[in-house]
Amino acid sequence: MKFSLIICTYMRPEAIIKLLKSVEKQELYPNEILIIDGSTDDKTTIVLKENKFKNLNYFKVDDANRGLTKQRNFGIDRVSENIEVVCFLDDDIILEEPYFKNLMDTYKVYPAAGGVGGYILNEVKWRGLNKGDKPSFKEYEIDGYVRDLGSRNVLRKRLGLLSDKAPCLMPEFSNGFSVGSLPPNNKIYNAEYFMGGVSSFKKEVVDTIKFSEYFEGYGLYEDLEYCLRVSKTYNLYVNTSATLHHYHEDGGRPNKYSYGKMVIRNGWYVWRTKFPKPSLKARLKWNATVLLLMTIRFSNCLKGNKKKEAFTEALGRKMGWISLIFNKPLKV
Repeated sequence: MKFSLIICTYMRPEAIIKLLKSVEKQELYPNEILIIDGSTDDKTTIVLKENKFKNLNYFKVDDANRGLTKQRNFGIDRVSENIEVVCFLDDDIILEEPYFKNLMDTYKVYPAAGGVGGYILNEVKWRGLNKGDKPSFKEYEIDGYVRDLGSRNVLRKRLGLLSDKAPCLMPEFSNGFSVGSLPPNNKIYNAEYFMGGVSSFKKEVVDTIKFSEYFEGYGLYEDLEYCLRVSKTYNLYVNTSATLHHYHEDGGRPNKYSYGKMVIRNGWYVWRTKFPKPSLKARLKWNATVLLLMTIRFSNCLKGNKKKEAFTEALGRKMGWISLIFNKPLKV
C-alpha cells in the first residue's frame, strides 16, 4: 500500500531533524513526506534546506492555516491521489526501524480498518506477571502484564472514578485508559481512540472526515475527538508492535494556565462528541473527576520544584470548569 507521512511542526527545528533521520532508517519508507510548518521564524526552513530527505515536500503556512488541526487538514489536501494510507507523526518522535512496516501490515490483517495507531515505548514501565501472582491495588493488569496505576488513578480507583472499560475505549463519564495502558506484547487491539501524533488513517477516511478546527493552536485532545468521530463509521486498531519513542519537547507548548483551561473545556467537548446526552450518573462522575484532579493539582503547589506551574495550571482548570456554566463549547 502506498502511504504518505504528514508531520505538522511548530518551532522545533532540531526535533524534526531527529525524527526525519529515524524515518530514513525505516524498513518501509513513505512514498511521500509532507512537512507542514507553522513556525513564526525560519529556523525549520533553514535546517530542512541543509538536510535533504527523500520524497519530502515542505510547506510553510500563514496565520490562517497555523494550528495543529488546521495544519493537518492543510496537509491532507495536498496528499497525492494514488496514496492509500495517510500517517501522522508528532515532530518530537523517534521511530524504531519496523514502525511503518508493522503499522502498514495491520491493514493487511484487517482490510476493513479505517485507522491504526502506533505504540509509545518510553512512557510506561511494565513487568510480566508471573503465574500465580496477583497485582496489588495500586497496579493495573492486562494480558499478563502489570504497570503502576500512579497516585492519581489509585485515588480515582478508591473513589469509584476509574474506568471499567478496556484501554482505548471510552466509558460514559469519559476519562478512560489511554494507549499507555496497553501492554508491550506486539498484539493488535480494537480501539475507539489513539494518539494522533502516532496515527494513520485510510485516505478515504481523511478525505471525508476532517479534523475539527474547534481545537485552535496547540489542539489538546484533538486526536481523541477525531478518532471518536471516525470510530462511529470505521474500525480502529492499535498495533503494539509499531513502536517508537516520544520525547515531549518543550518548544511550542502553551503556558500552564491556558493548558489547564484546555484540559477542562476541550475534555468536555470530546466527552460530548462521544456522549451528547450522558446520564446523570455519568455527569456527576465527570464533574467529580474534574474536581478531584483540580484539587490534586492545587495540592502540588505545596511541594515539588514547579509550584508556580502547578498553581497556574490548577487555576486554569478552575476557570475552565466555571466557564462551562456560562459558555459551553459549541460544536463545529
